[in-house]
Amino acid sequence: MRRERRLLFGMYLDAMRMEDVLERCQTALVTRSRLLLGVLNAAKVVKMRKDPMLRNSLIECDVLLADGQSIVWASRLLRRPLPERVTGIDIFEALLALAHRSGRSVYLLGARPQVLSHLRHHLQQRFPGLRIAGSHHGYFDTAESGRIAEDIRKSGADMLFLGMTSPKKEIFLGTYGHSLDVPILHGVGGSFDILAGITSRAPASWQRIGMEWAYRLAQEPRRLWWRYLATNSAFIMLTIREFIHPARAFKPAAGGSSLHAFNKS
Repeated sequence: MRRERRLLFGMYLDAMRMEDVLERCQTALVTRSRLLLGVLNAAKVVKMRKDPMLRNSLIECDVLLADGQSIVWASRLLRRPLPERVTGIDIFEALLALAHRSGRSVYLLGARPQVLSHLRHHLQQRFPGLRIAGSHHGYFDTAESGRIAEDIRKSGADMLFLGMTSPKKEIFLGTYGHSLDVPILHGVGGSFDILAGITSRAPASWQRIGMEWAYRLAQEPRRLWWRYLATNSAFIMLTIREFIHPARAFKPAAGGSSLHAFNKS
């Protein structure tokens, strides 16, 4: 497959549709080579300016996709168009379906113990017979990381989904990614809570018009209103700046996460 990429906001994003992503994943499974999937949204575009660990984790992804509709709109405005929005949770669900169809196994790392228990239950209902090679909650001490990494390696999982926040996810992958021996690695953020039935996702109609953030804001207005106001305003300003003077590609920052020991496919 010929790889098309677009330089946007200092990051190279892959101009891929969901079917292209799944094709890359199937190749990684067959060859058992690493495929680290990453997604970029408006919040990350803003945050990565001051967060070298987040920035490095995005640079080191084998495939980086537009998670937010705002990124797709900006790419078209900037005349470096991306074909469509490919969200982290949609990739998560598509890969679960792929694992179910092909008898591949998954490992779930993240969330609170109760949420993880609900997630396992819901996945077994939705995908009867899905091979869950193992799981562990995300509220573990640093001292436990090595034991958990060893458990993942011994599980023989084909896919690892990390429902953990930054920078814990990046630190874990940077430290142990080379030893996990898992072809597909995908950080899914709060998707565990959604698939476990703890929180709800915006209706498809809201997603299509890029208003998923507004749906979340309506659910938790007091906690989220200032965050979204600040983030959305900053993203608009960065898009204007990108239109006038496109940013050069970011280079890995010293002291950030590093997955170089785990050879890229």
